Amino acid sequence: MIINSKEPLVITEDLSKMFGDFIALHPLNVKVFSGEFFGVFGPNGAGKSTFIRLLTGQLQSSLGTAEVLGIDVKKMPQRLKANIGIVPESESPPSYLTPYEYIYFIGRLRRLDDLSNKVLHWLDWFGMTDKRDTMCKDLSKGQRQKVMLACAFIHEPRLLFLDEPFANLDPIYQRKCRTWLLDHVAKGGTIFMCSHVLEVAERLCTRLAIIDHGKVLVSGNISDIKESDSETLEDVFIRLVGQSVNEEE
Repeated sequence: MIINSKEPLVITEDLSKMFGDFIALHPLNVKVFSGEFFGVFGPNGAGKSTFIRLLTGQLQSSLGTAEVLGIDVKKMPQRLKANIGIVPESESPPSYLTPYEYIYFIGRLRRLDDLSNKVLHWLDWFGMTDKRDTMCKDLSKGQRQKVMLACAFIHEPRLLFLDEPFANLDPIYQRKCRTWLLDHVAKGGTIFMCSHVLEVAERLCTRLAIIDHGKVLVSGNISDIKESDSETLEDVFIRLVGQSVNEEE
C-alpha cells in the first residue's frame, strides 16, 4: 500500500560523479518528497542519466551520499532496487525472451501474487497481447519500450525512476502513460523523472530541476523559477542553459 506522508524519499548530500578527470556531476543537494512528480531537465549530455543511475544504484558515486527510501544507495544497492521501479534510458528487454516471459520474470523477482493475470493485464494495457509470444529481438523500439514500462509499473512501486520514459512511444501511448503516472501520484506514489522534453515538465511535474554540465542551475516549482508571468518554461531553459554555456566559454 502506498503511503503519502510528505516525507523525503530521496536525499542527496554533495553527491557527485567523476570519470577520470571528467566531472559528470558536480556536488548535488536534492530532496524529493513523497507524493511529488519531480523532474530533472537539461540538454543532451547534461548529466541527467548519470544522476538517475547514481540514485538507483547502477553507478557508484565519487563523493557525497544518496539515501533513497531510507536506504543508503552506495551500501545497499540491491535492497534499494527491490523496492523501486526503474525505466532506464536505453536498456531493452533480453532479446531471447518474449514479452510475457520477461514481464513474468520481473514479477517473480517482485514476488507478486496472481502474477499471470497481472502480466496479461499489462500486455493488454499496452496493446501487446498479439506480441506476447514474439521474441523481444523482433519487436520495434516502441514495443520494447512498452515492455520496459510494464515491468516498472507492474508492482506499482512507491517510488518510480524514469529516464526519458516516452522515447519511442506514439502519441496515444504517451498520453496513456502520462495519465497512469498522474493517477499513480494522486494515489500517493512518487516519481523521479529525467527528460529533455520541456512540455512534459509543464504537464506533469510538481517540482523540477534544470541541470547543465553536471550542475543544478535552478530547482523549485515552475512558477517560482520564472522571472515573470509572461516567461515560458522554454524561456527559462534557454536563459539558464545559455548562461551556463557562456560561463563555460
